[in-house]
Amino acid sequence: MHAGKIAAARGVSVEDAVAQAIEESARHAGAADPRRRLTAAQMLKVGDEIAALPLLDRHSPSEIMAVINAL
Repeated sequence: MHAGKIAAARGVSVEDAVAQAIEESARHAGAADPRRRLTAAQMLKVGDEIAALPLLDRHSPSEIMAVINAL
């Protein structure tokens, strides 16, 4: 099994080796998303920034869903 040999050589799981191979192939073919992945710390920072935004709609989630469902 080639995936197992590649995974062992890279020191990653077979699943990670397969995912990396697909990503590399997509980049090579020009089909990859050019955005880079965020680290956990970066994601938490984005979450903090979003949480700090002002609340523009003071309706409860159930009130908002009722309006949406009525459409």
